[in-house]
Amino acid sequence: QVQLVESGGGLVQAGGSLRLSCAASGRTFSRYAMGWFRQAPGKEREFVAGISRNGGTTSYVDSVKGRFTISRDNAKNTVSLQMNSLKPEDTAVYYCAAAYMRDATQIVTPTPNSYDYWGQGTQVTVSS
Repeated sequence: QVQLVESGGGLVQAGGSLRLSCAASGRTFSRYAMGWFRQAPGKEREFVAGISRNGGTTSYVDSVKGRFTISRDNAKNTVSLQMNSLKPEDTAVYYCAAAYMRDATQIVTPTPNSYDYWGQGTQVTVSS
């Protein structure tokens, strides 16, 4: 099993930046593709970004392309989401998720059901 703990959320003004981190337990972190999702009040959980096991392949939802960057450090069992040029519509609870993948270069289908493990989430609020 993998346990995930997010950190780094907070309140920021529009145009500002935040860096979210997700720490994973266990010795098999490198066997999991990782993703970030978000959920705003009254809305469904939305895919934000994904990264392959080896970090060489990434994907993003169109609304964050060019502003957000996902990365991972397999030696430290962490995955991060650098968020720049934040907008009020980025306000949501952000979740880290892990999916077991045999192929180290593939990313996961960007739907919540494709992921096996989830963190508790961290709140990001962007004021206008």
